[in-house]
Amino acid sequence: MLFRICLIAAIVFGLAVTGLNLSMVKGKIEALTEERNHEHDVRVETEKTLASTKSELKKTTAELNTTKQTLATTTDERDKAVADLASQTKRADKLTEDLKKTTTERDDAQANLASYVSTGYTPPQILAMGKEYKELQTAIKEAALVNKAQAQHIARLTNELNIYKIAEYIVPLPPTAKGKVLVADPKWNFVVLSFGEDQGALANGELLVNRNGKLVAKVKISSVQKERCVANVIPGWQLGEVLEGDQVIPAHPAS
Repeated sequence: MLFRICLIAAIVFGLAVTGLNLSMVKGKIEALTEERNHEHDVRVETEKTLASTKSELKKTTAELNTTKQTLATTTDERDKAVADLASQTKRADKLTEDLKKTTTERDDAQANLASYVSTGYTPPQILAMGKEYKELQTAIKEAALVNKAQAQHIARLTNELNIYKIAEYIVPLPPTAKGKVLVADPKWNFVVLSFGEDQGALANGELLVNRNGKLVAKVKISSVQKERCVANVIPGWQLGEVLEGDQVIPAHPAS
């Protein structure tokens, strides 16, 4: 009898424990179900947010590409505008320079016109006078050449006359005259000098030959040409060999 009571009590206790466990499991199941549903809702919401984010990203990427293309186009347009500005600035500078030049030429022309007007002569008269002036200049140059030739002829004749008239006559040469030895012939003791009638050379005129400031010889002119002369080395006055390039100066410069 006691055994039955204990068995019944054990069964009752087991059922109570089972009921308690079932109650606890049910609570856990409900909690898990609620947590699962919450996670499902969160996942669904996250997927929606992700889809929206992807859409926004795609839209932003498209806008970024459009912005890049617009920026590239704008940069090209800016570079072209800068190049056009530089070209226009250069053209404006040239136009300014041309205008300045034209203004100067205009002012000069006006000044020349005023000068013409102040003379009281007409342009044809002034042109005629200019032509006459040029002709006079040409005539003066020609006369100067004739006078120079006549002066050289007179000097030559005077020199020859003095040689015949005056014993031991010393032929004076221009004090500023100078030249150099072009040709030297030691066998025949003559030289060719870069000193002619145009520089005041006269027959029988004497010249000192020097090299580096040292006397080498004394020569006497035997024949005279326009820009050269031939001279002979005076015996007893040759202190060294006369060489091409040696310098010559008058031995008896005119006072």
